[in-house]
Amino acid sequence: MRLADRMTRLGTETAFEVLARARELEREGRTIIHLEIGEPDFDTPAHIIEAACEALNSGFTHYGPSAGDPELRETIAEYMLKSRGLQVAADEVVVVPGAKPIIYWGITAVVNEGEEVIYPNPGFPIYESMINFVGAKPVPIALREANEFRLDAEELKSLVTPKTRMIIINSPHNPTGGVLTMEDLAAIAEVAIANEIVVMTDEPYESILYEGTHHSIAAIPGMKERTILIDGFSKAFAMTGWRLGYGVMPADLAAMVARLQTNCTSCTSSFTQRAGIAALKGPVEPTQAMVAEFKRRRDVVVAGLNSLPGVSCLRPHGAFYVFPNITDTGIDCRTLAECCMEEAGVAVLAGTAFGAYGEGYLRLSYANSVENIEKAIEQMREMLTG
Repeated sequence: MRLADRMTRLGTETAFEVLARARELEREGRTIIHLEIGEPDFDTPAHIIEAACEALNSGFTHYGPSAGDPELRETIAEYMLKSRGLQVAADEVVVVPGAKPIIYWGITAVVNEGEEVIYPNPGFPIYESMINFVGAKPVPIALREANEFRLDAEELKSLVTPKTRMIIINSPHNPTGGVLTMEDLAAIAEVAIANEIVVMTDEPYESILYEGTHHSIAAIPGMKERTILIDGFSKAFAMTGWRLGYGVMPADLAAMVARLQTNCTSCTSSFTQRAGIAALKGPVEPTQAMVAEFKRRRDVVVAGLNSLPGVSCLRPHGAFYVFPNITDTGIDCRTLAECCMEEAGVAVLAGTAFGAYGEGYLRLSYANSVENIEKAIEQMREMLTG
């Protein structure tokens, strides 16, 4: 069948391809340590599961409003005030199956063909994929190790043109674990306001922060009306398989994004949304315990990587990824990632899976046990020294 030309512009997420290869090796009898996939290895907290079961037994098995369960939208609005100091109304919230649809539909609703979108590189690969898919021009801004993988405001200014329609930011950041400071956000806001640019702020790791307080650019005066905020339940509540996310944006845009949902998925699963209410209103201790364990693992993996020949690694401030510099090994990142899998039995991602500026780096997820992390480091050491 002849495909539409636009399909040639559609990218993918390498983590799932590497996971598939790892599963193939496991079927052949190999033991693989999984440090490739960005998924908490914790179970969804019991009170959330119980809320879903109760919802199923109470009849939440039918279609719901395209924009989302009204009570969940109200709960998300309350959570925005609590977590970010951001005053929003329920009609500024759209609930979707996973957070990714907001990336796609937000770009679709705001950006015209030929307009430009500035996005972080290295960064979540779906940004560039969706920018290309809608016929816009992706404009990468490099996140450099020397700046702790934070966006440089002066460089941002140099990339803005009359065609710049959107800036995408992500903090805490995938794949580096970098975190934008309040000063960084203020500088980005200044650029956005001066040039009438929409900002898409992707914040699914808001709760997974090891030092300081999370700040959202949407809470800066003058920014709420030009910001699309993305969050979800996958990371903070270990709910990846539930597919539950949301966007917060001006009400007129929210209505259009809800209409896109009507056209694509009709609505988000009703009973999972009741579980989302329980997640946001329930006890915070499960998330706090998970973050404390991630912090412990972070320290183990950073120390281990820094002990490897030719490898150096910054200590990330958030999320559950490290982005070690492997330049001094003399091996390009794709080759080294393949060697880690095929020779060392450790599944990792090449830095270039997140864009061209990821060359010279690997991404490892430390959503695995300390025992497995330590074992992975030793197997990588044997590979590098053997």
